[in-house]
Amino acid sequence: MAASGNLSSFRLPPLPTIRELIKLFRLQAAKQLSQNFLLDLRLTDKIVRKAGNLTNAYVYEVGPGPGGITRSILNANVADLLVVEKDTRFIPGLQMLSDAAPGKLRIVHGDVLTFKIEKAFPESLKRHWEDDPPNIHIIGNLPFNVSTPLIIKWLENVSCRDGPFTYGRTQMTLTFQKEVAERLTATKGSKQRSRLSIMAQYLCSVEHIFTIPGQAFVPKPEVDVGVVHFTPLIRPKIEQPFKLVEKVVQSAFQFRRKYCHHGLGMLFPAAQRLESTGRLLQLADVDPTLRPTQLSVLHFKNLCDIYRKMCDEDPQLFAYNFREELKQSRSKNQTKDSDRESCGL
Repeated sequence: MAASGNLSSFRLPPLPTIRELIKLFRLQAAKQLSQNFLLDLRLTDKIVRKAGNLTNAYVYEVGPGPGGITRSILNANVADLLVVEKDTRFIPGLQMLSDAAPGKLRIVHGDVLTFKIEKAFPESLKRHWEDDPPNIHIIGNLPFNVSTPLIIKWLENVSCRDGPFTYGRTQMTLTFQKEVAERLTATKGSKQRSRLSIMAQYLCSVEHIFTIPGQAFVPKPEVDVGVVHFTPLIRPKIEQPFKLVEKVVQSAFQFRRKYCHHGLGMLFPAAQRLESTGRLLQLADVDPTLRPTQLSVLHFKNLCDIYRKMCDEDPQLFAYNFREELKQSRSKNQTKDSDRESCGL
């Protein structure tokens, strides 16, 4: 574990540039891993500045790649930087950084989706949920193919106060495709309003800090990139289990261009769908002719609270999956058609 000492004067010694490292280790971005390298240190410095004051902080960087943001984090006078990298090709370059910053950089070869961070930092850093955020930050330039499943995983961790949030309300500064960044921060009525908007905003204060043009990356992606900052709320805006909230929100956005009652109806078996959907909307005081994008977080709070009561009344309701019912219905119809054909009808 790195000592926190007086780090105010620390700067990395002269090193090969990221571009030179890429040539030295013959690194190429893997298309199948949605990798894009950010080489401009002015931009990596900006990402790190927007994360907050990192002096003597403990930082968890996800997907460091060739180490551009890693350098900026180390130059921000952190106490300890833990990086988790899945691609073995980047380990030698990161090791070079570790050698240049003795005792500050720990490298783990692993997958951020499965890495257990609960014991990665000192117990003394833990804060009560109601206190200010701990002196721990998560920072990362996420590959596009992992960004959405990872933020959903971390939002569930926020809800359960586990994973990176065993330490308290750990702040995150992460990159996403610009469209995903806009969805995460979209307000009621916006075209970008989506499942991600609700799931992020009921648990966190979410801010789209700035946009990085695609041409800043190598190779250049077809889209621009948004940098988003998350601070978990002391009290979530919906106080129900994460999986229940996720199910209600996913159902509502199932048919995003139709009235919300269509999607919310998928929460209930076909035999009781009309009656139960009407009851849900009436008790939650939600206009059935609103479209999903017009629903506020308060609307979803009311919907989740009423749906929870309905699940308590009918313990089998939460396990209901309309896709399974649809699949069974289609299978029965195919069997009937097959029987009719065999009978010559």
